[in-house]
Amino acid sequence: MIKQVTDDILLSNAQAIAHGIAPNDHFDSGLALTLRQDWPALYKDFRHYLHTAHPKAGSLWVWTRADGRRVINLFTQEPASSEHAHPGKTSYHTLNLCLRELHSLVEAEKIASLALPRLVTGVGGLEWDQVEPLIRQHLGSLHIPIYLYTTYHKGIKAVEDRK
Repeated sequence: MIKQVTDDILLSNAQAIAHGIAPNDHFDSGLALTLRQDWPALYKDFRHYLHTAHPKAGSLWVWTRADGRRVINLFTQEPASSEHAHPGKTSYHTLNLCLRELHSLVEAEKIASLALPRLVTGVGGLEWDQVEPLIRQHLGSLHIPIYLYTTYHKGIKAVEDRK
């Protein structure tokens, strides 16, 4: 079940939150910035992961909080051209790869619920009316609650009923 909601994705009851980033992202804008500020251990662990794994666009990396909640980092964007440059744009091809990986991860790890923002529509540069159908195509067959956070209101908890 995919349900559109508004408000603060970080207050979601979902077992996992997925969001899009670049393989060498600085977490300096959008949801990534909020994650860096609110959960600094995520960013610290991400920087360590970058130096050991050298991830590529189209893959993902999962970070688990002490309380068991997960943040699934989808490498939807191309890496920045240099250390101080902004991440590259994404493509529909890369987004499709990430969504397939996400689908497989949810099934393999038996993730019970998932929250996503409007993926790749900010820095990623894609249009929501093209992205949303891809999310539904790749994740719609999962038999779990999936919450698409379409509008952000900091500090306000969305109604995420599971009906």
